[in-house]
Amino acid sequence: MEPKDFPALKNDLLLRAARGQEVDRVPVWIMRQAGRTLPEYRAVSEQNGFFTICRTPELACEVTLQPVRRYDLDAAIIFSDILVVPQALGMEVLMKPGEGPVFPEPLSGPDDLGRLQRPVDVHQQLGYVFQAVTLTRHKLEGKVPLIGFSGAPWTLMGYMVEGKGSKTMSKAKRWLYQHPEASHQLLSILTDVIVDYLVGQAEAGAQLLQVFESSAEYLGPDLFTEFALPYIRRISANVREKLKAKDLDIPMTIFAKGAHYALEQLADSGYEVVGLDWTVDPEDASRRLGDKVTRQGNLDPCALYAPLDSIDAMVRRMVERFGCRRWIANLGHGVYPDMTPEHVGAFVDAVHKYSSGK
Repeated sequence: MEPKDFPALKNDLLLRAARGQEVDRVPVWIMRQAGRTLPEYRAVSEQNGFFTICRTPELACEVTLQPVRRYDLDAAIIFSDILVVPQALGMEVLMKPGEGPVFPEPLSGPDDLGRLQRPVDVHQQLGYVFQAVTLTRHKLEGKVPLIGFSGAPWTLMGYMVEGKGSKTMSKAKRWLYQHPEASHQLLSILTDVIVDYLVGQAEAGAQLLQVFESSAEYLGPDLFTEFALPYIRRISANVREKLKAKDLDIPMTIFAKGAHYALEQLADSGYEVVGLDWTVDPEDASRRLGDKVTRQGNLDPCALYAPLDSIDAMVRRMVERFGCRRWIANLGHGVYPDMTPEHVGAFVDAVHKYSSGK
């Protein structure tokens, strides 16, 4: 699917910053901006289940547009979930209120890999995401670029083995130590699906692709180097190869939460942008990443609980520490559901104010 006749892009700050080009102000967007904090999102979610919204292009488009209507953001990110990839492999995922995503039948051992439905035709299994991307590109009317995304293999493996979110990832890490061959097999299966999924989003109209390795914090340097980094690299290389054949040039971001130990490796992993969580010192990260990649981040999401004048001061300090070149402003992880929308807007406006010199 190669949709045509998209409206001309009016604000390309995100794409320029991602490619290391000059910008007249720092672009800003927020992870999890599509929903969570917004009353207009809650109005939609009260009438529809979470995965119903994900699987209904018109609803996913509407929720994606809501924060762009409310705030002066420089990007939209398609409303979806990283766990649609395990769903495409035939695993059931339920979104339980107050608990989050739950797998009724997680992978308990290597023999369970046979339960995964393969091969995966992403256009058949995940076509609803591609439809949502295309519809949203048109509905955005060129106001800002649209970001597509996927979870990374280790993060998805963690959910598939643990059966839900975990504070230790001990079951998944047990696999790495006790079943390294099966772990690599599962990670490779996931990588192949992720590559096709990201390519499909780009074909459908996504203008930047982000890969979320949200559980990197549970891996030390050795496990990350063996079980995460090779697949992160394979994704960027294979996506680029496939997009080049389709004459598409789409910048990519890797966000490995908690992987402060691997910044140099991430800088060499084939992505234009490296996301930084809030535990990373901006100046230290800039030195370690060098000038080869754009940085993204990294205000502590909880900082938005502060009074408005404190948010303004913290953003000013963040701008000073990052500088305005090769930087995309964001939080150090996703915005929390109980955040006051006015405080989110104060963050966005302060980034623009201090990074443009106005």
